[in-house]
Amino acid sequence: QKTAYEIRLSLVGSEMCIRDSTGATPSGATPTTTPQTFTRPSGDGSYVVAPGDIPLDDTFHDTRIAVSGNWLQPIGRLSQAVIGANFSKEYDFLSYGSSLMFSHDFNQRNTTLSAGLSGEFDTITPKGGIPVPFASMGAPGTIQPRTDASDSKSLVDVLLGVTQVINARTLAQVNYSLSRSSGYMTDPYKILSVIDPVTGVTVDNVFENRPDTRSKHALYGLLKRKLKRDVVSGSYRYFFDDWGIKSHTLDLNYRWMPSERWWLEPHVRLYSQSEADFYRVQLFNGLPVPKEASADHRLAAFNGYTFGLQYGWLLKNESRITLRAEYYTQMGENSPSEAVGIQQGLDFFPDLKATIFQIQYSF
Repeated sequence: QKTAYEIRLSLVGSEMCIRDSTGATPSGATPTTTPQTFTRPSGDGSYVVAPGDIPLDDTFHDTRIAVSGNWLQPIGRLSQAVIGANFSKEYDFLSYGSSLMFSHDFNQRNTTLSAGLSGEFDTITPKGGIPVPFASMGAPGTIQPRTDASDSKSLVDVLLGVTQVINARTLAQVNYSLSRSSGYMTDPYKILSVIDPVTGVTVDNVFENRPDTRSKHALYGLLKRKLKRDVVSGSYRYFFDDWGIKSHTLDLNYRWMPSERWWLEPHVRLYSQSEADFYRVQLFNGLPVPKEASADHRLAAFNGYTFGLQYGWLLKNESRITLRAEYYTQMGENSPSEAVGIQQGLDFFPDLKATIFQIQYSF
């Protein structure tokens, strides 16, 4: 479980965000029937996990500051360009990037073609340094297996889209996006348990390793329809990458407007993904170590469900207040087939539940 707060200031063409988070996060190690002791990322100190519990690293704490800005420039009567820049800083992470989006209207402004390009460069400076892939976690106070103090990665995204006015009440949109990442893609804080293949006893904990490149593709479709006063919209997104992950996202909204000045908007989002090719619940002692492996639950197969409700109130001078409340839950495979010996019957997938409240004032 985690606690977090967020302060957000939005201006025309710019945004500033300050977010602070604390709590425990899954380390990637598997549960067992005896207490487990893990070294903290700094190499100093340790934490103990009770028998049967999913190992959670309780050292998680971070503060994130992010600033972004956009400049919209009309190009003639039917085209426009949006130039953007963004910057974010965390305790162990630095990111900066830029973007360019171009759009052109034709067919009596009933059709809009869009094309975008963005780039980002990230520097990762994890506490304790970059771990050696598949090296054993050292005991507290000893020299940990590290390579460098920091590493980096770069990202390039391309977006192509078309928006079509079907009639006076219906709008459709289709987008395709391609993302290419290269560099240090491993999570330096994630580990894998090495298990005796017969008894299920943990004999070691090693650091994960992921591919150093990733290509992601996404197809997105949106249909929005205005009724007498209400508005209903639905979208579907299909995602796949060269890590073997495939996902489906269905998003549904219905804006009910009993009055011209206020509305209620229920929201449902359904998400499902398959696991990455190199996802492993654990490694077995005595078998060859794969080139890449990670026990990060975000790379596992799971389903996510979001249910929410928004209340909006239109004030004078076109300003408005919106209140949003949502509940999110995520479920994966609790009893995988890889569980052996004393592991059988233990819960392997961490529960994730989140309640979200948001207040926004626009003017």
